[in-house]
Amino acid sequence: MSTEVLTEEFEVLESIYPTELSIISDREIQIDVEPDEMIDGEHPFKLQLSVHYPDEYPDSLPHLTLVAIEGELEDAEHDTLLESLTEVGEENVGMAMTFTLVSHLREQMASLVRKRADQLMAEETEKERLAIEAEEARTRGTPVTVESFKAWRIKFSREMAQRKAKDEEERLRALSPKDREEWKRAATRPTGRQLFEKNKNLEHDDDSFVEEGTVSVDISQYDRSQLRAHEDDDDDGVHFSDSD
Repeated sequence: MSTEVLTEEFEVLESIYPTELSIISDREIQIDVEPDEMIDGEHPFKLQLSVHYPDEYPDSLPHLTLVAIEGELEDAEHDTLLESLTEVGEENVGMAMTFTLVSHLREQMASLVRKRADQLMAEETEKERLAIEAEEARTRGTPVTVESFKAWRIKFSREMAQRKAKDEEERLRALSPKDREEWKRAATRPTGRQLFEKNKNLEHDDDSFVEEGTVSVDISQYDRSQLRAHEDDDDDGVHFSDSD
């Protein structure tokens, strides 16, 4: 490697990256690299690219390392970026490639930022979807089956009976002893519905009060001609006297 060639490349890099470039030695530099495009609201993201040039440069690839100085860089992301830089370096063997490597790194960092933003948006969308489904399930309730309705009805009846007993107990406490006794007697009297249900077969029980030997008459057994004959007989038996 010609020292003059590398010195010339360093001068070009210094003009392009006046504040980002740090020359560590005559064979090693460090450049602070940021994405060429940032998304509003994203956290700062900056990497430090270290380049060590071998004697065979530019006919062989420089040794590259990446370190995050702002933001985070996961191991998988680190490996992906280095592999991409290696591919670009192999395409530019025989030429000064540092500027090309830095430009490519900036593009890849911008793609990584967009990918992170898309992933975050997808996660937020999924969280929102799950929250909506949970709210719909809460408001929709549990589907009612015959078994669940029976269980609910038993529980509800038990709760209502307990509440009624508690209310009656509190009401009794507020009454005088005389009123309490009167209330207890009234509570033991059957209601009209209870009396009706108890005696709903009274019409059948009334048959027991009919005197023995009594003949029941079914008027439907008589036809109209028989009825008229009886009426005529009754008319023939009536006589009017003229008192005048």
